[in-house]
Order: sequence, then structure tokens, then C-alpha cells
Amino acid sequence: MKKEEQIRVGISIGDLNGIGAEIILKTFEDSRMLEFCTPIIFASIKTMSFFKKHFDSGINFHGINDLSQVIEAKVNVLNVWKETIEIAFGEEDLKAGEYAFKSLEKATEALKNDDIDVLVTAPINKLTIQSESFNFPGHTDYLAKELGGNSLMFMVTDKLKVGLLTDHVPVKDVPEHITAKLIEEKVQTIYESLVKDFRVNRPKIAVLGINPHAGDNGVIGKEDEEILKPTLLKIREKGKLVYGPYSADSFFGSKNYLNFDAIIASYHDQGLIPFKTITFGEGVNYTAGLTKIRTSPDHGTAFEIAGKGTADESSFKAAVFTAIQIYKNRKEYKKLTKNPLKKATKKM
Repeated sequence: MKKEEQIRVGISIGDLNGIGAEIILKTFEDSRMLEFCTPIIFASIKTMSFFKKHFDSGINFHGINDLSQVIEAKVNVLNVWKETIEIAFGEEDLKAGEYAFKSLEKATEALKNDDIDVLVTAPINKLTIQSESFNFPGHTDYLAKELGGNSLMFMVTDKLKVGLLTDHVPVKDVPEHITAKLIEEKVQTIYESLVKDFRVNRPKIAVLGINPHAGDNGVIGKEDEEILKPTLLKIREKGKLVYGPYSADSFFGSKNYLNFDAIIASYHDQGLIPFKTITFGEGVNYTAGLTKIRTSPDHGTAFEIAGKGTADESSFKAAVFTAIQIYKNRKEYKKLTKNPLKKATKKM
């Protein structure tokens, strides 16, 4: 039986031709990481030994064939496959995508079965991973199907948290996706996540407009006036501190984001461009709203530098720490809600 403080962190390997393995190695070469968690890499000893040799890593692996064989304070590698795989750094390869999915599928199964406590995913290539089994725009949609819940892409750091109304949707299709129902669902998901996952007592949330200048009172598009404003007013009347729509072009440059616990962007680039500009290398992609915890770094496979040993592991390491902290926060939240008296005493 594992110690309560030794959180099991499952790690899917991502695209084998990208930087995933490198940032995993660099993260756990720091032996202090093993004081916080027990990592389990879903890949194979053969594959990880190749990466260890290529990157001249001093890391020691503990190879296992079953999750019952996990040893705490070791970097465990579960043999999801046993065959030798040819690695071609920086190349888009359907075979690499196939193994990325094998790793993700097995790790997700372990998460569902509580064999791991949290999941941290290394970057996939969204093209090469496509198959009959994986027909999704990315991790978020796949995990929503497998784990259940109202999933939401939530980009987080200590000081900045950005959620999305729509994520991997073509820009031309964004307005038709944004409905009152969707807005209410996403606000609720972020609100609950801030309370349960990040221990924010009374969240204050800003929502960015759909159109330039939030529509300029209907001069530049009607969606902000007809959909966003009345829906946000309705939510606010129910007691939630949700404000907007704000003009997106000046919101971040004016530092207005510092006045809120989270910001909801209407579409992918509206939220992720400022987020990555402000926090690149520190940010974490967290899938809020699921029954289980999954995080990932805020970048992709970086094929252009794959295999060169120059990848920065900071975001991946942050993803590990964020997953661990959310796991602890959720446990604490459950304890407090089961014992309201303890919660009330703590506030006094």
C-alpha cells in the first residue's frame, strides 16, 4: 500500500520523435522530485534506455510489467510495449503517433482504475496520432470522453489562469459555438475548479468579448450584446462574481488580469497568445472539470529542436507540481466539506 504523501504520477510519453522523453528525463534527473511523488512512465524500458543513452542521462529506471510492481521513490517505467522502436527525431511519423496513443491509452486506463493518482501528458503530434481509436483534436477531448465531466482547457500559473469558451475550433466557427448554455457551463466549471482545485474562496472571473472592442455596442458584431452580456448578467444575479465582456486587445497589456482569479477567453488564440507571452516556460495546461486530474506542459512537440538536448523542462516540471498540488487541494476540499465546522473554524 502506498504512503499517502507519495502521490503516483502517471506520465504518457507523447510523440517519440518530439521533446517529450527529453523533458521527462530532465525533470526526474533531479532526485528531489522523488520526495514529492512516484513517477510511472508509460512506455518501455528499451525505448527509455535509448533516450537515456542519447541524452547522456544519469537517471536510473525501475522497469515493471505490472502496476503492482511500482516502487516508491524510483522512476518506474511500465512496459506498454516490448519491441524495439526506431526513433527519428523531428519527423512526423504515423508509427510514432501509434505508440503515443498506446502510452496515453494505458495511462488513462490506470487513471480510471486509481492505479495512478494524476496524469501528466507529454506533447503529442495531433496529426500522426489520429486513428480509429483516436479521432480527437487533442488530449482534452479524448480525456473528456474517457473520464467524463465538462472538460475545459485551463491554462494556469500562480498569477494567471485562462480558460476557454471554445478551444480547437476554427475561428470562422467560433460565434456559432458560443451559446448561453455553453457560457453558463464553462463559467461553472472554472468557478468550481478555482474553489476545489486552487482553494480560491470566492472567485472573481473576467470574460473577454467575442468581437473587437467587445462589439462596440453592436457596431462590430451583435454576439457580445445579444449573447455574452445578458448571460453574464444572469450568472451575476445568481451571486457569482463574473464580469465582462472586456475588450481583449487591452485587457492584458493594461494588467487588468491581475484583478481577477481567472479569465475566460472566447476562443483559443485570444486566450493562449497573451497567456504564453506572459508566462512561457512556466505555464501549465490543466484539463479542468474532469473527475480525474490531468496536466501537461504549455508547449508542443517542438520537432525543430527534438533530439538536440536543448529542450527546457520547466513547463513539464511545473505540470507535475501543479498536478500534485491539485490532488492535495481536492483531498483537503473533500475533508472540509465533510466537516463544515472545521471549515468555519479555519475562517475565524
